[in-house]
Amino acid sequence: MAEILLFHHAQGQTAGFTAFADELRRAGHPVHAPDLYDGHTFGTLDEGLGYARKVGFDAFVEHGVAAAADLPAELVYVGISLGVMPAQRLAQTRPGARGALLIDGCLPVSEFGPAWPAGVPVQVHGMESDPLFAEEDLAAARELVASTDRAELFLYPGDRHLFLDSSLPSHDPDATKLLTQRALEFLATS
Repeated sequence: MAEILLFHHAQGQTAGFTAFADELRRAGHPVHAPDLYDGHTFGTLDEGLGYARKVGFDAFVEHGVAAAADLPAELVYVGISLGVMPAQRLAQTRPGARGALLIDGCLPVSEFGPAWPAGVPVQVHGMESDPLFAEEDLAAARELVASTDRAELFLYPGDRHLFLDSSLPSHDPDATKLLTQRALEFLATS
């Protein structure tokens, strides 16, 4: 069993995001899912990103880092799209990280330090033709995988962003099923 800190995507804590958190809980994992948008949700990705720009991406990340302050150090950090920012930062900089799942996003490792921390496993998941993932995040994910033997990159056929979220039109049930299976296997060994 892994204790998880799960960060939502730019549209906020949608029903699909909550469903994913509940799936992890049903598998026996304690899940902390802070609302970094203070109750706001958005109908489109553009609206959600607009809100994130207004609040400030740095403030979003700092809010996520603050959410970890009262939690144990031995967490698996999970981020979906925009939520990858605080998840990856914490996985790279907070001692005790047990792992990271980065979904629909990956930043260059150099964003938060000189290297991925030794001994911290990580999985990156994204759709191979998703323009938001393939443009920059895919290269960062490949560099991450090349930098450590504890990293895996999983690409799914398609071009959808936020394909994991069952409440959005971009949802892909087959890719979600496979991602969830891989994530649960990862969590069972983290």
